[in-house]
Amino acid sequence: MNVAVIPARGGSKRIPRKNLLDFCGRPMIVWSIAAAIESGCFDRVIVSTDDAEIADVAREAGAEIPFLRPPALADDFTPTVPVVCHAIEQLEAQAGGARSLGAICCLYATAPFVRATDLQRGLTLLRESGSDFAVSVASYPAPIQRALRVNRDGRLEMIVAENMLVRSQDLEPAWHDAGQFYWGTRNAWFSGNPLLGPSASAVTLPRARVQDIDTPEDWATAEAMFRALHEPSR
Repeated sequence: MNVAVIPARGGSKRIPRKNLLDFCGRPMIVWSIAAAIESGCFDRVIVSTDDAEIADVAREAGAEIPFLRPPALADDFTPTVPVVCHAIEQLEAQAGGARSLGAICCLYATAPFVRATDLQRGLTLLRESGSDFAVSVASYPAPIQRALRVNRDGRLEMIVAENMLVRSQDLEPAWHDAGQFYWGTRNAWFSGNPLLGPSASAVTLPRARVQDIDTPEDWATAEAMFRALHEPSR
């Protein structure tokens, strides 16, 4: 049985209640739920939340809320893996202790750009690669090897000075976590192996569909990108 786990706590600080705010016509979390359902990858789509209002919106969108997340796993410092492991443990306990789960995908509630086809590619890659995880990533728009710092005097310095004259096309492409989803086997989530490491394979996404949404500025940027992708050209 394959399961989507969508973490969605109620206490976001930088954008209060962001999981429920309207994003281009839907509560933010509904975009992730809809993509998970549309993908056909999952036997169950679970939302892990500590918040009754989020639970109600998620149920209406077609997700399940088989448990409420405890406060100890819903603060500002709780990492992703313990939340997913808690969800797995709860589902297995409700099934009488049977380890019937196959692939588990952690899908973030603030991932309106995720597509059903991305989730399908991730599941296929997990199965075919033999990796513990399949993680959504995107490339940096500029070579990180030519990154700059601004010193205390306001002057520029190359972080890696020997790359000053190296052409961009001669530098290795670099990638970052797209912050959308992580597929993993049931055992991988409990293994202690890092999500971003040698045990993970890359599900590459185009930069035009990747945007962190942590600040009001991020939100405005994301909505502009989303509309550009979805509104018909004139």
